[in-house]
Amino acid sequence: MRHLPLSPIRTGGKQTRTSDHRLEVDGLSFEVHRSDRRKTLQITVERTGALSIIAPSQAADQQLVEFVEEKLLWVHTKIEEKARLQQRAPIKEFVDGEGFLYLGKSYRLRLVENQLVDLSLRNGRFCLRKASVHRGREILVSWYTRRAQDWFERQVTEQANRMGVSVKEVNVQDLGYRWGSFGSCGRVSFHWKAILLPPRIAQYVVIHELAHGLFPDHSVNFWIKVEQHLPDWRWRKSWLAENGIQVEGL
Repeated sequence: MRHLPLSPIRTGGKQTRTSDHRLEVDGLSFEVHRSDRRKTLQITVERTGALSIIAPSQAADQQLVEFVEEKLLWVHTKIEEKARLQQRAPIKEFVDGEGFLYLGKSYRLRLVENQLVDLSLRNGRFCLRKASVHRGREILVSWYTRRAQDWFERQVTEQANRMGVSVKEVNVQDLGYRWGSFGSCGRVSFHWKAILLPPRIAQYVVIHELAHGLFPDHSVNFWIKVEQHLPDWRWRKSWLAENGIQVEGL
């Protein structure tokens, strides 16, 4: 995407620039997302360290700058945490005995000669046809996506009825560094990697996204709704923040 030229803003002695799409403060670059539905400001540090700020449509540029400056220590701390976690994510090599997660449990990989399908899960092992190793990632992602579609459809059907949320479609795809999203059209999407998480953590992702069907931002009412259906949501959220990196490397 082509970004508009950045124009300087003077504030607090820090070098600051802003545009309709990006904000730069103290050497950090934030992607700016504005929404008519948004009531508060929020900074997000993705697992890659990418930064974004979500703001109400009417929020002035100076308001965004001041908000970021107040949060600079927190932002730098989060960036360092994400960097350390990324270093712990090994790249999969698709060799015998390598572990692959599925719903929080690690299954060892076995390379087999004779198998009608590229990949199967049987007797507690992922069995991958040797002739298909060169397509190992593609095959695993396809397998995970199919399983995730079934699992999340069941979860959404059950939880949406309990929460009073109208869902028109459940979709599983690569969402980059988001676990899920809830669209204004009633479509809820999940990253295929979410099926690698333990069931109780994946369930938190479901509840979190369905709550967005009622409250688009992370307001007090949003978290009240989450707590009504997951009283222990805090430890699940913390677990995901600390351990979600385990699903990387594939």
